[in-house]
Order: sequence, then structure tokens, then C-alpha cells
Amino acid sequence: MAVEISKEFLENIETLIRSERDRDILHLLSEEHPADIADVIDELNVEDGTYLVKLLDSEKTAEALLEIDEDDREKILQNLSAEEIADEIDEMDTDDAADIIAELPTERLSEVMSEIEDDEHKKDIVDLLQYKEGTAGSLMAKELIRVNENWTIPKCIKEMRAQANEVTRVHSIYVVDDDSILKGRLSLKDLLIASSKAHISDVYIPKVDYVNVNDKAEEVAQIMQKYDLEAIPVVDDEKRLQGRITIDDIVDFIKEEAEKDYQMAAGITEDVEADDSIVELIKARLPWLIIALFGGFISVSILSNFNGALNKYATLFFFTPLIAATAGNVGVQSSAIVVQALANGTLKGSMWKRLLKEISMSLINGIVLAIILLIISYFVLDKIIVGFSFKMAVTVAISLITVIILASLIGTFVPLMLDKKGIDPAVATGPFITTSNDIFGLFIFFYIAKIILGF
Repeated sequence: MAVEISKEFLENIETLIRSERDRDILHLLSEEHPADIADVIDELNVEDGTYLVKLLDSEKTAEALLEIDEDDREKILQNLSAEEIADEIDEMDTDDAADIIAELPTERLSEVMSEIEDDEHKKDIVDLLQYKEGTAGSLMAKELIRVNENWTIPKCIKEMRAQANEVTRVHSIYVVDDDSILKGRLSLKDLLIASSKAHISDVYIPKVDYVNVNDKAEEVAQIMQKYDLEAIPVVDDEKRLQGRITIDDIVDFIKEEAEKDYQMAAGITEDVEADDSIVELIKARLPWLIIALFGGFISVSILSNFNGALNKYATLFFFTPLIAATAGNVGVQSSAIVVQALANGTLKGSMWKRLLKEISMSLINGIVLAIILLIISYFVLDKIIVGFSFKMAVTVAISLITVIILASLIGTFVPLMLDKKGIDPAVATGPFITTSNDIFGLFIFFYIAKIILGF
């Protein structure tokens, strides 16, 4: 049953901590899920949260530490000794342990590693730390069940029992040869019904999906999604089995990437949260605001070059927000679709076909919006805006169609080019696309107005 984290519940926990009534705290939380304990720790101050981590069994708090907010976890770890952190690390799977170790300052990292008693666990963590972030190697865990193709069925079962002690959950049974080369997978059903005289080579399934340690995490996610896999083995360049990635690891990765892309699309350069310090929030937001400011200066410069229009057709300036907003919205829509397709691996066909498709769609959308604009102009705007004429309406309508086409091309082309250059295409969305399309939109609007109206 989940803990109800009410105000009264937290006050009770805080009172028990102040009174150092450890037995009552243990009784209150001993049966609770680590995720619920993590919620409790998140709601407490750092000192009280640290007290709970030190008090509760490491088997439970190790998992809870993985669930709590990263900033809170960093503060709690600062209050733990190297030996206490090592106790928590010993209870974690190697992939989680490597993530926690990587968050520690360099000097603390060495201290904690020296306190880890399980040499094999320590070796696996060190091995995982060498892989570049965002690769299959950085996501995998070393805990898995592997069997040799030359083993008999009885020996296989005996070895699996021994290995299972180190594995939280058995997703798959992987078959290797004497050189640890991945050969296939073993069905538990086939193992149970096989003759005791048979060898694993007689019953294993050679076909198995796998990824390389250097494959991008996005590619791993696409493969697991495509084939509905709960886990996938990871091999090195010689196809030696190195570890396995489970679906929960991929879900966490996708969530982190989605949050990062969302913030990047909104013009936030760093991973921040609402309760971060003012300095951190400013550092994350200010760079894009500066870029937008310079984009605004360019827009002002463009408008100043058409000051003749202001004297002769001042009414035109009423439509600059409409043109700029439409250009920005269309650009963001186009880029968002492309970025999503690139992230999901569902973008098909050549770049030119994609651009042609965008032109066709934008032309239709532009014509529809232009017709609506002309109708409203004829029946409404012509009567309420002094100096407005149907010729001006035609100018705005043609500009609208042109701007929509250009904005959609920019919104499509820029993410595709960034992706080809190995740059995260999410940087193309938000302020970048909006600002650039504002600039081009205003220029096109007044240039077309100059041609049609003459000034």
C-alpha cells in the first residue's frame, strides 16, 4: 500500500526524527515501497532526508536514492561518508551504480570506489564508466543470465541458479560460446522440456536482436520499440556479450531526452527545474533571449528601410504582428514535426521530397488563410480601419501565402541539416525558428507591399 504523504504524515516523521525514535520510524516505513520512501525524502529537508537514508536498510534506500530528485540526491550524498555511499552502491545494479558514481566529484569518486567491497561489482562499474554518455554501453547493466552452448542441461540449470542470485529480474537467457561471443537466446520452456542428456547447443534459438556498445541510445530505443522487447543484449565489436539494456532504462532515457528537447525548444539551454536557483534559471534562459533581442534589432532595421511605407501606408503596420506570428507558428509546427520524426526514426524519403511536400501543404494552407483574410477584409476591416483598401488586403494575402511557404521550408530544412551535421535538431525549434521567421516574414511583407503598392 502506498504512503499517503499528507502534511500530518510528514510532521509525524519529522517529530520522530527530532526525537530519534528510530524504532517507530522503522515500523512506519519498513513495509513501504522504495518509490514511496523516495517521495517522503523529497518532501523532507536535506538533514532529515539524510537521517532516513542512514537509518533505513541500504537494500531499500539504494533504490529510493535512484528515485529522488537529482539535486536532492546530490545534497544527501554530500552528507554521507564514502563508506555509507559504498553501502548504497553495493545494493544497486551496475548501471544505476555507475550513474550515481558519475555524479560524484572526482575526489569523492575515488574514496567511494575504494570502499566498495565486492571486487566484481567494482570492476563492472569501472567498465561501464568508460562508455560515452548517450550510447548503449552507458545504459547497459552487467547483471544478466548467460549460459555456454557446450553445457549440458543439468549443468546449465545449476549455473543459472548461481547467477540468478545477482540478478533482480531474469528478462532473457543469453547463449555464448567459450569466447563469450553471443550465439543466441534460450527459451525457458525449451530448457524445461529438453532431455537431461542434451546440450544447450541443441535447444537454443540462434536468432536474437542485439546492439553494439557504441550504438546511440536513440537507436536502441527504436529497436526495442519496433520489436516490443523488454530487454536487449549489448555486444562489443567482436560480438562478445557485455551486458543488457532493459525497458525501464530506455523509458528513463526517453523521458530525459523529451524533457531536454522540450526545454531546448522553449529556448532554455540547460536542464533546469522550477525550484532551481535564480542564477541557474538565468543562465539557462538568458542566452536565447539575447539571440532574440538581436533578432529584434534586425527586424527594427528592416522596418526602418521601409519608412516610406509608414508615411504613405501607415495602415500596413497594423498587420506586422499577423505576419510575424503566422511565420513563427508555421515554422515551429514544421520543425516540431521533423524533430519528432527524427527522434522516433520515422522520417522516410529524401530531403527534397520532404521539402516538396511542405511546399504543397503550405501553399494549400496559405491559400485557405488568404481567402479567409480577403473575406474578412472586404466585409469587416474595410469599414473599421481608416485608410484600408482592398488592394492592401491583396498585398497582405499574397505576403501571407509567401511567408507561410518560406517559414515551413525553414522549419523543415534547418532541423534536417542540423541532424546531418550531428547537431541536436531540437535547437532549431522555439526561439531560433520564431526569430528567423519573424525577420524573413517582415522583409517579405514590406517588399511585396513595395512592389504592389509602390512606395
